[in-house]
Amino acid sequence: MSLHDTYRPLPAEAGMCAQIVHLTAEADRLVSHGLWDPAEEDAALARKTASGLAETVRGADEQEGLPVIERLAHLREALAVLAIALARIHGPLAWFLAQAGTALSPVLHWRALPADRQWSFGTVVPTARDLGDAEQAVRHLHAALTRTAAGTAATGPDAGAAGPLA
Repeated sequence: MSLHDTYRPLPAEAGMCAQIVHLTAEADRLVSHGLWDPAEEDAALARKTASGLAETVRGADEQEGLPVIERLAHLREALAVLAIALARIHGPLAWFLAQAGTALSPVLHWRALPADRQWSFGTVVPTARDLGDAEQAVRHLHAALTRTAAGTAATGPDAGAAGPLA
């Protein structure tokens, strides 16, 4: 892949975490090749966003012990953190956050309460696997934003690892 190829997101069927891993690999590539050198304003917002994500979705063991309604609330809070950050920035970080929000958008179609299909507005109850995938995606995004804020990129065999929240 050349340094100037156009980024193409993975299809939704790949899963949220796979989409975020793909997205963050592109961000890491841009940073490592000097094509994206986040300005201090971007780095500060990336740090704040990473911190907000860490507050919403915690480690897998802790999250999996919560009721579905709380897990879903945490994921919606993560989307809110992204939306607030996105409203405050322009340029590459905004584009990165927008794509991350798009990857996590299926969360908006989930519900935790039972409902008749006729009046549930097309929402569905997520599976435990769906919730875990979304939570892992948020953890991976947290790690990537932390790296971006530091102006570093993931390298080596653990480049796809989700970081300290895993």
